Amino acid sequence: MKILGNVTPLIKLVYALKYLRPNKREIYAARERGDFEKEREAILGACTTWSAGCIKLFDADVRVQGREFLPKEGPVVYVANHQGYADIPVCLSILTNFQTGFIAKEELAKIPLYGQWIKDIRSVMIQRGDARSSLRAIEEGIEYIKQGFSLVVFPEGTRSRGKDIAEFKKGSLRLATKSGVPVVPITINGTYKIFEETGRIRSGQRVDIIIHEPIETKDMDRAEASQLSERVEKIIRDDYNKLKAQEV
Repeated sequence: MKILGNVTPLIKLVYALKYLRPNKREIYAARERGDFEKEREAILGACTTWSAGCIKLFDADVRVQGREFLPKEGPVVYVANHQGYADIPVCLSILTNFQTGFIAKEELAKIPLYGQWIKDIRSVMIQRGDARSSLRAIEEGIEYIKQGFSLVVFPEGTRSRGKDIAEFKKGSLRLATKSGVPVVPITINGTYKIFEETGRIRSGQRVDIIIHEPIETKDMDRAEASQLSERVEKIIRDDYNKLKAQEV
């Protein structure tokens, strides 16, 4: 019955692909020329339009605090807790100042129609449980950042589905500390209600987002860098617990 209940929403998601097509050719052309600035602009155009379309299609009530902390230019590393698949369109609907890709699990690249697009926006695919793959992914992400591309990292490594935040994996923030770019913590609550809570895609769900003040990493010493993961996790977790308490 869950499969039948998801047919209409899945059709909507396929329909939303139309928002990506106008920019795809421009992305490929700019990449082939090595014009990273134009490529970032094309990716931003595709992601902004697609994510806004998804939010509208599913009538999500996205409430954002802290927009004033969003950097005006990149590259940066956004760090967020991970509740569900909807984290990606929700984040893209908010992070509209410049291009943003993701550190994403390898399985997402296999999703029909959408898998290639996830890679096209300069996301880095990572194989969970494979230390060598994780190291290669971090190095690839650092190279993207050096080229001016920004990334979203979910340091838990998997979806919490609305449960407590799992411990952040320390290595994930090496993207920022080795590149010397700012880290922007983001607290997410409510995206799990769109799919993970019931196993059916639902419309009209409330999602709360809190954007926190950027943390500069450029002049961090080794001790500060090693403690960054715990610092960011505490910032995100503290406000997450407040948002969860408001649900009761």
